[in-house]
Amino acid sequence: MNGTRGKFTMPFFLQSWKLPALLLLTALVSSCAGSGPYNTTSDGEDTRLMLTGHDPVAYFTLGKHALGRAEIKAEHDGVTYRFMTSENKAMFLKEPSKYVPQFGGYCANGIAYGIPWGGDADTWKLIGGKLYIFGGGSSKNYFLMDEAMNLALADRYWADEVKGSIGVVQRYKRLVLRAPHYRTGKELETEWQKRQQPR
Repeated sequence: MNGTRGKFTMPFFLQSWKLPALLLLTALVSSCAGSGPYNTTSDGEDTRLMLTGHDPVAYFTLGKHALGRAEIKAEHDGVTYRFMTSENKAMFLKEPSKYVPQFGGYCANGIAYGIPWGGDADTWKLIGGKLYIFGGGSSKNYFLMDEAMNLALADRYWADEVKGSIGVVQRYKRLVLRAPHYRTGKELETEWQKRQQPR
């Protein structure tokens, strides 16, 4: 609301021609980039690098996150993965669906709200034999407060809205039109802290 009682003013960034132009440009660029969205970074000649270069197989075989080597890599679904060893690369290529991170490597807690955003390769958990990435320790804690419900929500939003979308468009859509069960970080932190209290 602005200073005039009862009159709604659209925020400036939504009035501006720049936001629609940015979204159109993003759509054009993203339409050529595989089935995404994917949480990628750029490093050298690897412009769509998954897991910031961490080896997806190491999560399963070593039980920890470990950086791959730039010279041992493979493309899958339009993005690049790096590996510690040629053996890990071969394991990945034999069965990539076993090793790829769920939800395109985005924070699983964000996907539970339909928001593809964040995801740190060093904050993760294997759940049901699948790799889930989180956007930090707090996001992981919040997701795990009700793992079964959040997995079901994330699976649904991924299938119905996020998979195959343009990540940045979907992100801003769900930041404006929030999921019915949306809770702020403050609300989630309050609940998490409450659960840490001795009973």
